Amino acid sequence: MDLKTGTRLPDWFKVEVRSGDNFSRLKGLLDEHGLHTVCRGARCPNLWECWNAGTATFMILGDSCTRNCRFCGVPPARSIRPPDPREPEKIAETAARLGLAWVVITSVTRDDLPDGGASHFQACVKAVRSRCPGTSVELLIPDFRGERRALETVAASGAAVIAHNVETVPRLYAEVRPEADYQRSLEVLGWLASHSESRYTVKSSIMVGLGEETGEVLAVLGDLAEAGVGAATLGQYLPPSKKHLPVKKFYTPQEFTELAESAIKAGIPRVASGPLVRSSYMAHELAGREMRREENLPG
Repeated sequence: MDLKTGTRLPDWFKVEVRSGDNFSRLKGLLDEHGLHTVCRGARCPNLWECWNAGTATFMILGDSCTRNCRFCGVPPARSIRPPDPREPEKIAETAARLGLAWVVITSVTRDDLPDGGASHFQACVKAVRSRCPGTSVELLIPDFRGERRALETVAASGAAVIAHNVETVPRLYAEVRPEADYQRSLEVLGWLASHSESRYTVKSSIMVGLGEETGEVLAVLGDLAEAGVGAATLGQYLPPSKKHLPVKKFYTPQEFTELAESAIKAGIPRVASGPLVRSSYMAHELAGREMRREENLPG
């Protein structure tokens, strides 16, 4: 039983909570620089594992969002603060001190900013690459309302992977992501893929367990492949609190394996699929290999 949400977890859904030197070191650096992570903001179940491995997904542009998706643990904005101009250097300093080879950067949605925060993403990539030339950067971006200039900015940032998550099936958008648009997200992914010129991999992610049908998930995988997505993750939805949408179904490990096989058949070469998989889980490994059907899948 998850005491925070009252959700009864199946036997195979186990999260090992374990502190360690790397966990304490990373937590100290994040607190020292006043940095936010999606690991804590979204209450990710892999926080302990990733932090003990010395990896984290930095969340820029604040810790509250201008949208209010009903699956997400990041709180909606009550007051809007301007971006911290020192944030790119703080992230670069933390990456350097941790010796990270792969840095994932995401953000809250900032519809209040003229470019949605795209230039801030670009500044973060440049700061990390300048301070840590051997470090690769993955971006997980909002839809920027489909604005081409914003997409051009992140496409030219020097990131190795640019991800944008569709999250769920089109039928559930009104309930799960009322301020987002499935077709717009596909167009964002398609534009990024068509303009990559092999500079970066395009990635997306789907949560399952919100009431979708298997056929709907397969249709989304087909849409992602057609858009040019080169890497995808599929994971189990878990409500961050009792106020969020409840779980309608827990998928078994075997079902996640079958979804991975379907994604590969649809034409997505790199896939991670499992109960605990999240969009940035094992990001460096997913970006560097193609998942074959016979490989063990995370989760």
